[in-house]
Order: sequence, then C-alpha cells, then structure tokens
Amino acid sequence: MEKTLNFKKKKIYYTDDGTGETLVLLHGFLESQEIWTEFIPEFSEYGRIITIDLPGHGRSECLAEVHSMELMAETVHAVLQKLQVKKANFIGHSMGGYVTLSFLEQYPKMVGELMLLNSTPEEDSEEKKQNRDRAIEVVQKNKRAFISMAISNLLPPENEQKFVKEINVLKERAYNFPTEGITAALKGMKIRTKKVGVLKDFAGIKTIVAGKKDPLIELNSIKTLASQCNCTFFSLPGGHLSYLESSKNFKKLCISSKN
Repeated sequence: MEKTLNFKKKKIYYTDDGTGETLVLLHGFLESQEIWTEFIPEFSEYGRIITIDLPGHGRSECLAEVHSMELMAETVHAVLQKLQVKKANFIGHSMGGYVTLSFLEQYPKMVGELMLLNSTPEEDSEEKKQNRDRAIEVVQKNKRAFISMAISNLLPPENEQKFVKEINVLKERAYNFPTEGITAALKGMKIRTKKVGVLKDFAGIKTIVAGKKDPLIELNSIKTLASQCNCTFFSLPGGHLSYLESSKNFKKLCISSKN
C-alpha cells in the first residue's frame, strides 16, 4: 500500500505491506520502488515489506542540490520512524546498497541483516568521479539520451535484447524523474566514502550478490571484497540488474534465508 511522508517539507513515497519481521528494499540509481513490485506479494508472506522512492527518484521530491548517501539514509530512517520500526533487514540494489551502508553507519542498532545486490562498499575511483561529472553535464543537456544510454549499459548485450520490454519500462519511468533529482544523486554517489570497514565490522548476517557479467562491478574484485568483509557471496547470471535478469534466483536467495 503506497503512502507518503513529509520529510524536510518534501513528499517521500513508500509502500508498507505485510506484518512481522521488517525487510526494507532500496532501489538503485534511475530506478524507483516499482522494481520491487513483483516480489512484494511473495516476500510479504514472510514478513513486513517496506519499499521507498529515494529522494528525486520515483515520485519522491528532491531534498537538496546534493543527495548524499547520508541524506538518503536519513530519509529511510524518517520513514521507519514514522512506521515505528525499531529494527529491519535491508536489501539495497546498486545505489540502494550505498544507502544501506550509510544507514548502517548512522543507525547500527537498527540493522538486522543486509544484502548488497549489484553494489559495493568501495568509494568511486578518480576515473569514476570524473565520469560522474561528465554524466551531470550530459543529463543537463539531454536527460532522455543519458537515461537511455545509462540503463542500456547496465546489461550485457544479449540481455539487453532479451529484456527489451522491461528495460523500456525502466527508461520510461526514469524519463519522468526531475533533472535535479538525477544530478543530485550523481553528486551524492561521487562524494560517498568507503564503507569497507563499516561492512566488515557489522556482526549480523551479510550477503553480497553480484552479476557474473556486470559491466560496472568486476566479479573477482567484489568476490575478494566479500571474503575480506566476511560476507556470504553469490554470483548470478547476467549484468547489473540481477533482480530482473536472474529474478528467480534472486527470489530464492531471499526466501531461502527465511526457511
């Protein structure tokens, strides 16, 4: 059921379904809470499922010129406070994983278990930071062209063709996001800090799920990082959108942990 929260005088949209142990699902850059829609009916059989449109994404309004991961984590915290959730498990896809780790750093007692899905605790490299700056310029000149290119680049070529309908839906949703929301997220991701230590020190159950052909996250590197941080590691077929490209496997991973 979709609801709204007024946070810093702006509207934040979220959903709240089911009862019991709480699982928070956080989407990635250029995505919205709608990426989780197909999973909610089954997941909510096992507990309470909360999804959130992060600031400047989906229907949620922009909060600032820069949406730092800390500010996004504060937004998530505000939603959980409103819902009187004292502890939750988290699954964060890509940017949602960055937000999850920032939330963990700020509110460690509120995190039970976490899964980083196509995400990393590393900060941007200098090259990646420069790419963020170039992306901001492109967004401001031609938002639609940037969105189309950026989303297409998340999958290996064979899957871009296989999931063409689903990718087009993602693009059409993102075309409606405000330019300032997209640039605010790019600026926030650029300045995010390394969270390897935060993840390593977390004593709860922690999992990293990677795409074998992810164009953005090198498989062996993230596998090594998972080992260093004492995380359970799974690799799934496909690229950066494991919830779409390997939806059945992703669902099994989530549900098996509850059985």
